[in-house]
Amino acid sequence: MKKILLILGISISCLVQATENFYPTTAPKFEVPEIGSGVGLIDQQKEKMIGEKVYRQVQHQMPIVQDPWLEDQFMLVFSKILSQTQVGTPIGLVIVKDPQINAFAVPGGLFALNTGMVTSSKSMDEVVGVMAHEIAHVTQRHYSRSQEAFKGQGLLALAGIIVGAAIASQADGDVGTAVMLGTQAALLDKQLSYSRNQEREADRIGMQFMYGAGYNPESMADFFETMHRSTSRLSFLPDFWFTHPLTTERMSEARLRAQQFPRVPFNQHQQDFEIIKWYTAAISDQATQQQLDSLVQQKSYAGLLAASAYHLKQGDYGKSQNYLNAASAIDADHSLLHLLQADIYLGQNKLEDAYNAVISKQRIMPENRALGYKLAEVYIRQNKGKEAESLINRFVSKNKMDVLGWQLLQQAANLDKNNPMRTVNVLRYRSEAQYWSGDEENAIKSLLHAQRLAKENNAMSSRIEARLKVMQDEQKMRI
Repeated sequence: MKKILLILGISISCLVQATENFYPTTAPKFEVPEIGSGVGLIDQQKEKMIGEKVYRQVQHQMPIVQDPWLEDQFMLVFSKILSQTQVGTPIGLVIVKDPQINAFAVPGGLFALNTGMVTSSKSMDEVVGVMAHEIAHVTQRHYSRSQEAFKGQGLLALAGIIVGAAIASQADGDVGTAVMLGTQAALLDKQLSYSRNQEREADRIGMQFMYGAGYNPESMADFFETMHRSTSRLSFLPDFWFTHPLTTERMSEARLRAQQFPRVPFNQHQQDFEIIKWYTAAISDQATQQQLDSLVQQKSYAGLLAASAYHLKQGDYGKSQNYLNAASAIDADHSLLHLLQADIYLGQNKLEDAYNAVISKQRIMPENRALGYKLAEVYIRQNKGKEAESLINRFVSKNKMDVLGWQLLQQAANLDKNNPMRTVNVLRYRSEAQYWSGDEENAIKSLLHAQRLAKENNAMSSRIEARLKVMQDEQKMRI
């Protein structure tokens, strides 16, 4: 079965700054209609719990791209759109390694992008169009407002459909299809007939968000046409695709609506998007050697960086370095170039060279998560656990769902051989990494083990007990 979903992760609170960005000049905000007072605080709290539960399930089932630099680039754009809304801190944004064109959102502010959506786009404005559409679904709380159509089944049943689709997308046979049968399939059928107007509303409000953030609303209509051409070539479309029904009428409406906005100045950051697009293609196995060779022959900076990443992924450090040298001759200051250089040196166990490759850039941009984590990785390889922990905690303290951060903290804590709480801390950090990766059962086991070892330390025991209770309560919440 063809994969059809894309799902989410990295909190808005871990936003970083970068010298490369896609922020055009902002334009005035539009008024977004009120959705009424029928949904209160309690329901919003439920949405957050459901969103986090789905996040863990998705992390466990889907091939999530864990690349801090790429995550950071999309979070920068994502936050620009969110600045046009009144949405609080969302659960996060996740990039899914999937060549199909798709994006999705779930209750509580969980958003996802497929790598195929990025590699199929012609500009960042097109990606923003899809992001804005999904954000509009959440700001208008379409899932919450669908409860009446679901006749009391509620948000958790709806979230179950999403997770069922995530499982189905990973299956090659009837096992995945079976997940969508029965009650969930019946609920989905109800949602399809109900969601047509919600899709139009998300298009309209999403365009307002785009324009307010300085992006071209016509790019949303452009990308709809790209999607239509892509899906028309498929002989079979899974039912879940139609949660975003794309009719000829809707495409025409989107085009007419977009043309009513004042013209947006041309985006001057196309090369930045090309770097993101081809880097995404290289690390998600969507770029061929022939495609990269063609870009390299054109002396494309984006192509050279992507080719370096492509060969680095294959463990060919010599070729990766050659392409990086050629890129450096064009622009030696790009943060992705520094990160790739550090990875080449780490692959060759040249730790001091790896440190020198990243430290100068990281000192200039200490708030940059990608550079911070790469420097922490170098510190861990150099057995400098304290330095690594100090770096990592800056980001994990802002984003409890940062799986990579917890994994790095676990490695760093293991180096602290003189700390009597060393094993306890390793188990605590491992537990968090397991938990937010969706392995709730083993996460609880790790924390129980830590609790037994920390029984003589009252402060640590209390801390572990409180966290354990939350994990156990949330594990009981079934989808």
